[in-house]
Amino acid sequence: MKRNIAIVAGGDTSEYEVSLRSAKGIYSFIDKEKYNLYIIRVHKAEWKVVIDDKDVADVDKNDFSFTLDGNKIKFDFAYITIHGTPGEDGRLQGYFDIMGIPYSNCGVLASSMTYDKFVCNHYLEAFGVRIAESICLRRGQSISTEDVIEKIGIPCFIKPNLGGSSFGVTKVKTAEAVQPAIEKAFSEAEEVIIEAFMQGTELTCGCYKTKEKSVVFPVTEVVTHNEFFDYDAKYNGQVDEITPARISDELTSRVQQLTSAIYDILGCAGIIRIDYIVTEGEKINLLEVNTTPGMTATSFIPQQVRAAGMDIKDVMTDIIENKF
Repeated sequence: MKRNIAIVAGGDTSEYEVSLRSAKGIYSFIDKEKYNLYIIRVHKAEWKVVIDDKDVADVDKNDFSFTLDGNKIKFDFAYITIHGTPGEDGRLQGYFDIMGIPYSNCGVLASSMTYDKFVCNHYLEAFGVRIAESICLRRGQSISTEDVIEKIGIPCFIKPNLGGSSFGVTKVKTAEAVQPAIEKAFSEAEEVIIEAFMQGTELTCGCYKTKEKSVVFPVTEVVTHNEFFDYDAKYNGQVDEITPARISDELTSRVQQLTSAIYDILGCAGIIRIDYIVTEGEKINLLEVNTTPGMTATSFIPQQVRAAGMDIKDVMTDIIENKF
């Protein structure tokens, strides 16, 4: 009997539409001969079952089921692809834990920790991972431009600390731009991170582990046409994504080993993707850990799967079956 798989997408942040695109990607990747697939669109309290781009039923949150044509359908597994709250920060994971329903990605603690970039990066720093100098501001807090220049320097990045990094991000190159950038970042999240600029080569590397195997994908080099890897670079093609990256075998191995180690330190599950910048002297610096990476056909993870000579359908099956 086929298992019923819910691909949970949407969410409550600016990355809502991106999440729905990832859901379509995942829908195309999962083996339909093995599983019955349904996309669940989540927005605040509204959870809808989507078939052929149309809302056809409400989800019963009491048991994570829905009724269609008089038939009650219960889900056996949730593939969470919400970028932002409530799917990337541990909230949905807590719900599924209570319901006893297995899901695709990290548990509550790892999800909530990695969602907070400042907390995650400084936690990993204690394990010897290199990170940029940074300051975190919470809603209601402020910092003078002079303090930013003294403690972090210019240029710097000012961005939301919580959620995806596509919206509300500014590369600040002048003193006059500091306060407007902080205000812009606060328009997207309750916390803002001010982070030192690092000059170097941007890399990203995906990884997943099951009870039977540990897979670290080839490394991708990210060469943006813009000031930095912003929304247009990510989603509108204004970037060159080179897999495998044009780096030495030794550096490739170090990036992959670090990715695997971070996966274990955080207690991750499912597919993650970690972004780095390699500065002078081949020093590997962590940018951020993504526990719900984009999964459109052109996203980094599918690219890396292809470069590894693997079939994305098999990877999806690994992720699902690992929970049973």
